[in-house]
Amino acid sequence: MTGFINVNKASGASSAKEVAAIKRLTKTPCGHMGTLDPMASGVLPVAIGNAARLFDYFLDKRKKYFATFRFGADSDTLDSTGNVLENVGRIPTKQEIAEILPQFLGAVAQVPPRYSAKNVSGKRGYELARAGVDFSLPPKTVKIYALKVFDNKLADCYDFEIECGGGTYIRSLARDIAQRLGTRAIMSSLVRTQSGPFLIENAVKSEDLTENNIKNRIIPTESLLPFDSIYPDEKTGFKLFNGLTVNCEKPDGIYKIYKNSVFYGLAEVKQSILKVRIKLC
Repeated sequence: MTGFINVNKASGASSAKEVAAIKRLTKTPCGHMGTLDPMASGVLPVAIGNAARLFDYFLDKRKKYFATFRFGADSDTLDSTGNVLENVGRIPTKQEIAEILPQFLGAVAQVPPRYSAKNVSGKRGYELARAGVDFSLPPKTVKIYALKVFDNKLADCYDFEIECGGGTYIRSLARDIAQRLGTRAIMSSLVRTQSGPFLIENAVKSEDLTENNIKNRIIPTESLLPFDSIYPDEKTGFKLFNGLTVNCEKPDGIYKIYKNSVFYGLAEVKQSILKVRIKLC
């Protein structure tokens, strides 16, 4: 059994718990494509079986979020799950926020939260933070493609719609926007509405899946890969599927490759040489 389940993760559940539920139902090793913090909800693509080998091909896909930032508050985790400090800054207007948002578009340097899975000398950041260890994380470059603020639904809260690349921390974005305005803010809610080809309108809650219906919700791996296809003949295929390379006139790039009309995996053309890179069947 291989493919993907587009899970609509529940707020309060860990990504690992959602993966475990799919593993239990499919009786197959599984893994998620991009974790979500427990407080967040929304799209969590879960790879079943050999589909997990495609992690690198989904890692940098664009993601979309709908988040709520609460201004005038701060916390050690940069969200509402941490030790929250109240009344530590002013509440900006929507116009003030909108005017500075273009400064966060494109490639920007972002410092990850201390409470994160970032590796620090062999330890996770959240492990060190919980132990009271003083440490710092270097900034990393992330990409933000679109950023929009909506009218505040509460006196101190604004909703944001964010489209960004992989590795972007929305909690850090709340902190940085507030700092640019001379105040502080934390993330109070987060929904991931899209991760690459996975959309929230097509996502399913793990609690609604059973051993009887889960096969109907598995998305075929090949349908999610935006690559052209290669169908080698018997002679060429024999070489390719036994680890050899062959000449190829196609442009350099990644291709879906088929064996006897069955999706086999991914191949790469480089300088007119074709080689199988990932076997999935």
